[in-house]
Amino acid sequence: MRGTILPQPTPTARTETTLADGRRLLYYDRGAPVPRETVDRRPLDPPSHGSEVRLDPATGDWVTIAAHRQARTYQPPAEECPLCPSRDGRLSEIPAEDYQVAVFENRFPSLAGPAATAAPTAVPSAVSAADELWRSGPGAGRCEVVCFTADHDASFADLTPAQARLVLDAWTDRTAELSALPGVQQVYCFENRGAEIGVTLAHPHGQIYAFPFTTPRTAKAVARAAEHRAATGRNLFEDLLAAERAHGERVVLAGEHWTAFVPFAARWPYEVHLHPHRRVPDLTALDEEQRAEFPHLYLELLRRFDRLFGTGRTPYISAWHQAPLAPAVGGPELALHLELFTIRRAADKLKYLAGVESGMDAFVNDVTPEDAARRLREATA
Repeated sequence: MRGTILPQPTPTARTETTLADGRRLLYYDRGAPVPRETVDRRPLDPPSHGSEVRLDPATGDWVTIAAHRQARTYQPPAEECPLCPSRDGRLSEIPAEDYQVAVFENRFPSLAGPAATAAPTAVPSAVSAADELWRSGPGAGRCEVVCFTADHDASFADLTPAQARLVLDAWTDRTAELSALPGVQQVYCFENRGAEIGVTLAHPHGQIYAFPFTTPRTAKAVARAAEHRAATGRNLFEDLLAAERAHGERVVLAGEHWTAFVPFAARWPYEVHLHPHRRVPDLTALDEEQRAEFPHLYLELLRRFDRLFGTGRTPYISAWHQAPLAPAVGGPELALHLELFTIRRAADKLKYLAGVESGMDAFVNDVTPEDAARRLREATA
């Protein structure tokens, strides 16, 4: 079912236009397309970028070098937000005066350019024949911005289930299209929220990366899944979900088609994984029942995160884990799931990745997963 978008009871309409510098902009609406301004009147120069990917010879991990991003927009005042609609004579990245969900190519992308310029297997050639330790390639791929709402002061948790469903439809559509680009190995949809996370724009939005390689965390998960399959004949993620549902102590929310739980070895103080009960590789393979239930559970989960500390909106990262696209990588073993976590460990304390975590990638968690799950279960309205 990969690459197939199931029909929706309320269709999602997509309208496409081009920004002044040639980047694509897509509007997503529930039902029929909404008439709106599509002409970007800003005098923009063509975008320039020159990123590359380099292989760390000691770990085998790919690292993206994107020095041009130093010039990207950083925490502008609300009246200069580039993600708000264009109103009252002020022009932004969104030419229309209003929108429901908008997606456009990032003006300062980490990855850009035709993905076909990368090697089909995403293994760049050696810098020189004499030194095979240094391997690099073009930073090809795509980076897109997803604006969840036109309301600058809102957050994802403020959306209605219908609005959240529209975002899910946009994520699904983008996953299908980006997955089909030559050279793309993995599509990653995510949201960073909060200045503590390092967000440069306060407007409620997320991003999508189409990578020319399989990311390190995914590669590790796929390898573990392969080991589990070889040892048991079963899928690792199906077993993890079944075990958490049967044990129950770390389950935070459960519906008919999704379950949210704190993982047994959570790395972050408050970390929740949201899995569909029927295993699928990516967003395009969700069925209508899974799509219909997701907004309700996800919105409740976000609102519980906001209630945890009594400090208002909790900073978080929300990350969709989708199977890599190359069959040789073993992608079908990885199950689609969403991982939501915060760097806040108490109302007045943040979890910093210092010497042990940053230096050795060995996490130390200050909160037991069982206590985190209990607190999230109790964080009701």
